[in-house]
Formats: sequence, structure tokens, C-alpha cells
Amino acid sequence: MAKKKVAPVKKTAAKKTSVKTKKAVSKTAKAPAKKVAPKKAPITRVVTKTVVKKVVATKKAATVKKVVSKPTKSITKPVAKSEPKKIKGPSEILTDAIVEGILEVKGRNISVLNLKDIHNRVCDYFIICQADSNTQVNAIANSVEEMVKKLTGERPYRKEGFENSEWILVDYVTVVVHIFQTEVRNFYNLESLWADADVTEIAFDK
Repeated sequence: MAKKKVAPVKKTAAKKTSVKTKKAVSKTAKAPAKKVAPKKAPITRVVTKTVVKKVVATKKAATVKKVVSKPTKSITKPVAKSEPKKIKGPSEILTDAIVEGILEVKGRNISVLNLKDIHNRVCDYFIICQADSNTQVNAIANSVEEMVKKLTGERPYRKEGFENSEWILVDYVTVVVHIFQTEVRNFYNLESLWADADVTEIAFDK
């Protein structure tokens, strides 16, 4: 009777131990399977996308700042100062009136000689012009007298040459007018006698 009781006890014990060991093995085998490395790749992608968006946003902001700062530069530019106008004296006003009188009847090749810087000058300005006929020379002289009287109220101190009208001289003391026929002007060439003068040419033939 004793043999029958012992045999089954040993078998059950072996089975129990094998089951426990199997369970332990299965637990240990399954434990590492649960602790698998987490998938962090998607998280890193999301982070990189947000960084790219921030960079783009900062670039846009920088461009906006540049555009806004442009008008401020133009405002700070220095404004060029206009030169003060030169005040004309009596001689200059008289000269302008004489030139206007010459141009009124189409006098040609007007030269205004400024003699102010010359020590032994006889006047402040010489005005020389020419015409192609004695009739036109006479008409220029009359036009000069009328225009000067109209604009300045002055009359000539003396006048010469109306007999032949080849060379008429009208003297206003500070300004002297010489009205030539073309051939006579070329012969006397008054400009060469006052070569040191500052010459202004008006209505010159080209």
C-alpha cells in the first residue's frame, strides 16, 4: 500500500516544478518583449517641422523691417541749399534793357564786354552788335533808346554816327553801345582791343 501513495506524490511535484519553471521562463521571455525601444522618430519629425516654421517666420519679419526702414533713410537726406540770387546794380539793369532793345529789332551777334576788372577802363560795359544795312543799324539805335527810357527812365549822355549809320555809338556813361554794319565791325574788331574783358555772347550766328 505504501508504494502506491509515494509514486503519485513525486509525479505531481515534478509537474508543479516544471509548470513554475515554465511560467518563470515565459515571464522572463515576455518581459523584454514589452520593454521595446519607443518609436521616437515621429516626435523628432514634428519638432523639426516647428523649427523650420519659426525660421521662415523670422525671415519674413526681417524682410518687413527692411522695407519699413527705407523711407526713414530718404527723410534724413540733406536738402541742397539754393544759392542766393545776385542783386543787379544800375549798370547791369541798364545792360539788360539795352540788350532787350537790340533783340526787339533782331540785332545779331551781341557781345557784352564786362570791363569792371580792367584798371584803365572807360566804362563798366561795352555792348557790341551788328546789322546788315544802315537802315537796320539806325532802327537798332532807336529801339535801344526807347527800351532804356521805358525800363529805366535814363537817356543817353551822347550819341554819334546817325549820318552814315555804319557805326552808331550810344553812350550811357557806365554802358556804351556800339552798333555796326557787319563789314565795319569786322574791320575795327573792338573785341580784340579789350581782350582782357569778360565776354558774354548773345544771339550769335552759329
